[in-house]
Amino acid sequence: MRLRRKALVVLILLAFAGFANAQVTISGRVTDKKKPVAGASVSLKDTYDGATTDSSGRFSFKTMEKGEFTLLVTYVNYKPYEQKITVDKNPVDIDIILKEEITELSAVTVSAGTFEASDRKRSTAVLDPIDIVTTASANGDITGALKTLPGTQQVGESEGLYVRGGTAAETKTFIDGTLVNNFFYSSVPNIAQFSRFSPFIFKGTVFSTGGYSALYGQALSSALILESIDLPDRSSANVGISVLSLDAGYQNLAKDKKSSWGFDCSYTNLGLAFAVIKQKQDYSTVPIIHNLDANFRIKTSRTGMLKYYGYFSNSKQAFTTPSIDSLGYKDKFSLNNTNLYHNLAWRENLGLRWKLNAGFSYTNNKDDISGGMQDDKKNDVVLAGLEFKKFGLNRKGNYFNGKLVFERRLKGLSAIRFGSEYNYSNDKIIYTSFNGQSYPGSLTEHINALFAESDIYLTNALAAKIGGRFEYSSVLKKTNFAPRISVAYKLAKGTQASLAYGIFYQNPETRYLPSPYALTFMKATHYIAQFQRVVNQQSFRAEIFYKKYDNLEKTMTTTAQETAINNNGFGDAKGIEFFWRDKKTIKNLDYWISYSYLDTKRDFLNFPYAITPNFAAKHTSSLVVKKFVQKIKMNLNVAYNYASGRPYYNIGFDGTNYKFTDLGKIPDYHNVSFAINYLPFIGKQNPKAFAVYVLSVSNIFNIKQTYGYQYSYDGSRKEAITPTSRMFVYIGVFLSFGINRSDEVINNGL
Repeated sequence: MRLRRKALVVLILLAFAGFANAQVTISGRVTDKKKPVAGASVSLKDTYDGATTDSSGRFSFKTMEKGEFTLLVTYVNYKPYEQKITVDKNPVDIDIILKEEITELSAVTVSAGTFEASDRKRSTAVLDPIDIVTTASANGDITGALKTLPGTQQVGESEGLYVRGGTAAETKTFIDGTLVNNFFYSSVPNIAQFSRFSPFIFKGTVFSTGGYSALYGQALSSALILESIDLPDRSSANVGISVLSLDAGYQNLAKDKKSSWGFDCSYTNLGLAFAVIKQKQDYSTVPIIHNLDANFRIKTSRTGMLKYYGYFSNSKQAFTTPSIDSLGYKDKFSLNNTNLYHNLAWRENLGLRWKLNAGFSYTNNKDDISGGMQDDKKNDVVLAGLEFKKFGLNRKGNYFNGKLVFERRLKGLSAIRFGSEYNYSNDKIIYTSFNGQSYPGSLTEHINALFAESDIYLTNALAAKIGGRFEYSSVLKKTNFAPRISVAYKLAKGTQASLAYGIFYQNPETRYLPSPYALTFMKATHYIAQFQRVVNQQSFRAEIFYKKYDNLEKTMTTTAQETAINNNGFGDAKGIEFFWRDKKTIKNLDYWISYSYLDTKRDFLNFPYAITPNFAAKHTSSLVVKKFVQKIKMNLNVAYNYASGRPYYNIGFDGTNYKFTDLGKIPDYHNVSFAINYLPFIGKQNPKAFAVYVLSVSNIFNIKQTYGYQYSYDGSRKEAITPTSRMFVYIGVFLSFGINRSDEVINNGL
């Protein structure tokens, strides 16, 4: 028995010895040329034999396999490595060099001058639709929320985005790639108007304060690029009731989830609010707005989508204000606006790495405006020397924009895109003076553009965007070419530096045309340097910029309007901006802080020489804080906005010459706003209906705010331009059915 046991042990030892002799050692080192790659997986393909590299990049493992095999090496952010090797009785030692894999998750983002929030760029997301409607000072308006970001001005007397020393007309808005005309409700004297569109029809927001893509043109300062949503999650309905408005909407998703359609209609009447909160204006017709929009979306293929959005709006108002030109009298103003907008967009993958994006938009806008004077008994009067105050203005505009973009994906994330754009506008006005004399005018413009740009990813750490845009204007009978380039370098995880340079052209503003004089494109040259760090729900960015203006329009006053006479204007703008956002430090607390310093001067329009324009503050900043209390479903939002005093001037015209007086600065601007959103469920478990209660208060400390000063015609008197009311309070309740849209419907009340 003992002999048998000894024999068995000897046989086992011999077997192990044979097994050991049959094994072959495979070893080596993995690097990326610059440094060892630790943690890389090394294996014989289609076997279980392999190892992981150590801190020095070395690996070693044994195998019983024999013959020809593929050695496979993989590691995140690097391209898989494969090499044929022969495994026999001799050890194998091999040095391996991995090449970096350029991916969306690891690659640097070209971002100089741009704030972006979209599905594709979550790493640089700044403001999404929920952010917009829950920012207390935004009042549910897209541009109101953007005014809390660096680079923008707190201008309250006129609508639009004033960016880095540029006018509101120098910022253009695009939906699904095409230009939007009349993005805001029609202008009213000394009252800023809201944008026409709900933030919740958009899934992506790109706000470029400079250096934007060659795909977009005719904007000297800034581009707001909005991308509409695709298919909804499921069918739903919503109803809103407030002291200001009624709203109802429905979205239907097809059973195969390949198409949807929907509509929304609303009625707004500010009569009750103005009866409670006294306004500076005496309204004979309070602002009344009827809105109706409709949409459909169709998946044309696995990768293709056809989207339509249509919008109709009618608004009217009429009021009087005490006349600064003649004491005891009142200035009268009335407006009736009708706006129709259509947008059709199609995107499709064409195969072989080709993509197509096509878009068409059409806008029809009509304004009937009248002005005049009344005595203290509300009788219409015409005073000697002030006859110009009695007028009628009928303005009609038809606008069409079409864009076609082809994109070819190259190696990695690199790509080239090119295409063309056509912009048509037809404006007709009839100005009627106090004596019934009519002055008709019209302007038809065709702008044709060709553009191309490339995304070049050399590594995950280094990328560039290089492009150019060519335009021809039928009104100016001139062409331009605008080169643009941006470069970004990744410093560390979530940290990068970017540079951008570009030339941007824009036609003289339509309001100063037609002109009997030969004109050319206005021009702005941008230089931008940016540092950005986005890690663990915390974002920091710093940006410095310089912007040089050339060929700005200069104007003179004629019988019916102010007219462009030459392009001798010029100017510059420079500054530094900071932005910090933190969602991490305190649970359920989100806040951001922004600061901008701006030094700008320009000589344009009727300016006597290069001066700081009255819409530009040297210092602006914002603090936005949002706290969500999970247990009671309550969202608490506070916002503070600050702007240092803007300069103000008296620029008058005596019929022959301009008279200019530099008078100083308005008081600093302060505004604290507060909003509460209460979101309880209607029903019990798995409710099919949801409610949102909204309370918002603007300027809660009743701070006196001054936007500037206006002067009497003879220059002897001035009057502060102030908000229509110091404080405004809003209360509303909204219901949604079929899907929890509780955050979304807040937009209807803020």
